[in-house]
Amino acid sequence: LYVATGGSRNGDTEWAARVSAHQERRPGSWRTVETCDLVPLLKDDGPPLLIDCLSLWLTDAMDAVGAWDDAEWADGGERALRDRTRELTDAVRGARRTVVAVSNEVGSGIVPATASGRRYRD
Repeated sequence: LYVATGGSRNGDTEWAARVSAHQERRPGSWRTVETCDLVPLLKDDGPPLLIDCLSLWLTDAMDAVGAWDDAEWADGGERALRDRTRELTDAVRGARRTVVAVSNEVGSGIVPATASGRRYRD
């Protein structure tokens, strides 16, 4: 089961073109689910999961808690992101199916100039 975490990004045409290219490259025999709600999939029995990718999952999770805004981050966003991340890691640890997770290489390049960029990197 291929789990695509990219989403539509609300009308971003360049992003939509990227998603379309990814969809066209996937083998027709793969079943695909497009979601960032990974915990239910990890709790279910079933075929192996290929999650592509954790970097996009993190971006979505950071969007949901306002992590790009310093005030929202300080007003509970950090705790909410930690809780969401802990929920995902607990679900991965408890998964009864094979899980392969793809992630972009983050953190070995330059240090971002913005606080929110450093949050993502970290």
